[in-house]
Amino acid sequence: MSVGAILLAAGRGERLGLGSKKALVTLAGRPLFAWPLEALERVAAIAAIVVVGPARALREALPEGSGTRVVAFCEGGSERQDSVRRGLAALPPECDTVAVHDAARALVTPELIARSVADALAAGAAIAAIPLADTVKRVTLGAIDGTVPRAGLWCAQTPQVFRRDWLEEAHARATGVATDDAALLEAIGRPVRITPGDPLNFKITTPGDLALAEAWLCTRDSRA
Repeated sequence: MSVGAILLAAGRGERLGLGSKKALVTLAGRPLFAWPLEALERVAAIAAIVVVGPARALREALPEGSGTRVVAFCEGGSERQDSVRRGLAALPPECDTVAVHDAARALVTPELIARSVADALAAGAAIAAIPLADTVKRVTLGAIDGTVPRAGLWCAQTPQVFRRDWLEEAHARATGVATDDAALLEAIGRPVRITPGDPLNFKITTPGDLALAEAWLCTRDSRA
């Protein structure tokens, strides 16, 4: 079986307030998208990668020596689902398993990607996720009106890895906008396995997130 990956790098990054596409923001001396791309390329099972986003800018920003498994850069769509569909169309047809990862989760490790791929190869679909640790309150007009039981609740991450035919079917049958691909598979009754994720695999959305990721990377590299 051949595994391909779609790296979603089309986010606008408005909450970062840095005036550039999120994937092109500098993180520890490199464009943000280069970090998850490197992690994907270090997973032996992944044979081909499509990067979805501002194609020309991403290609020009690619660090020297990176992108050895990138087979295409393609423009993102207006919605996440559109970007995934464009990435699917650009993947080689022999890739029958597809890992979808958000470039904003720049601290993903090759180990987490590899475990997610292995679980999907065994079960058909798997997503990285972590158990919800915080108490969740339901709020109306600034006042608490209930506490949501957190037993059985997990926070979804990426990578999310699927049989290609399942993912294509889910997108073809989608009737609305979903926040992740797993929701589309759930909607058509496909089972999705949970792969235990990593708290460091957080989504970089705000300047504080970017600073935290940079601090962790600098600390990691200083220990190497």
